[in-house]
Amino acid sequence: MFQPPPFPSRQLCTGGEPWQLLTRRECLNRFALGLGGIALAELLGRTAHASPAAKLPDEPRQASPGAGGRLLAPRAKRIIYLFQSGGPSQLDLFDPKPLLNRRHGEQLPDAVRGGQRLTGMSGHQSSIPIAGSPFAFQHHGQSGASLSELLPYTAKIADELCFIRSMHTESINHGPGVTFMQTGSQIPGRPSFGAWLDYGLGSANDNLPSFVVLITKDKKGQPLMSHLWGAGFLPAKHQGVRFRSGGDPVLALGNPRGVSAENRRLALDRLRELHEHQFAGTPDAEISARIANYEMAFKL
Repeated sequence: MFQPPPFPSRQLCTGGEPWQLLTRRECLNRFALGLGGIALAELLGRTAHASPAAKLPDEPRQASPGAGGRLLAPRAKRIIYLFQSGGPSQLDLFDPKPLLNRRHGEQLPDAVRGGQRLTGMSGHQSSIPIAGSPFAFQHHGQSGASLSELLPYTAKIADELCFIRSMHTESINHGPGVTFMQTGSQIPGRPSFGAWLDYGLGSANDNLPSFVVLITKDKKGQPLMSHLWGAGFLPAKHQGVRFRSGGDPVLALGNPRGVSAENRRLALDRLRELHEHQFAGTPDAEISARIANYEMAFKL
């Protein structure tokens, strides 16, 4: 029987290791192994509690209460994740660079740039000057976290925050950088981390969407594409449900004017039959996800 080679011991995180510095690659490796273990635990739990009867492709999965069949029970029941795309630079918020201020206005040395290509906005410049932050920084809390004057309220809870200043990316444009942050790849097509969490941990309520998305109402900000909360190669039912900023948060929740609940139920049944007929000839996960979305909207 084939036995895969063991991982190096320093690549696994058991929670009992002494404090140590991690390289970026080691950090990402441990994070990936953790997500894989979560997903595997959920899949094993579903297999152990599955009945012999096969499920329809659009049938909602059964969420186990508490730990259920999982090897590790998730400690958080819900997560609110805020991502400020195109927000102020970290150099002006919580990552002071005193050397930049001391060398403000000097030409960026070629050795620092390392031959990296320039963005479309800076590619036409005849010089690339160093720019320091114009904002003052102070230490806050028992941790001594450095925060700029732009964050007076955040400074009051400095000891409750974890600042990660070791991240690095080769992307020079917002689009690929944001895509990498949300999916782990600069190229669209990978599942977003919200889709991974829904896939690996499931939901305690199959009658409500487990992954919803709210975007800024202002149209002047950084454009956001749907692949940032998409399911990628995972089943489409794991993608985020985007709430609209005006009118009904989600379309098709209410019955159209003049249409009774009975007629709406009848129309959904006919739509389901058409979708199932299409699925029989073209087994696409988008079709089964569409059926499930119609049913969930009717329940809501």
